[in-house]
Amino acid sequence: MSVKLDKEVKESAQEVARSAGLTLSALVNAYLRQVVATRRIEIYAPEPMTPKLEKMISRIEKDITAGRVSKRFTNARDFLADLKK
Repeated sequence: MSVKLDKEVKESAQEVARSAGLTLSALVNAYLRQVVATRRIEIYAPEPMTPKLEKMISRIEKDITAGRVSKRFTNARDFLADLKK
């Protein structure tokens, strides 16, 4: 079988396979065997964070560090009651 791959993706995948002591061919075969055995196709492709999300996370982390967080609740009723205060 022939598969067209992006050169950078192929080189990166070969590096990952090599670090595990495998060839790229062995890695692909193992993944395809897993697909056949589980009947599932799992693809992980994280999306890069946007500048807006990075800024939001940074503000939240600063609030947590500064102790500006709400108390913990064990149920929704107590949470809602606290909101009404």
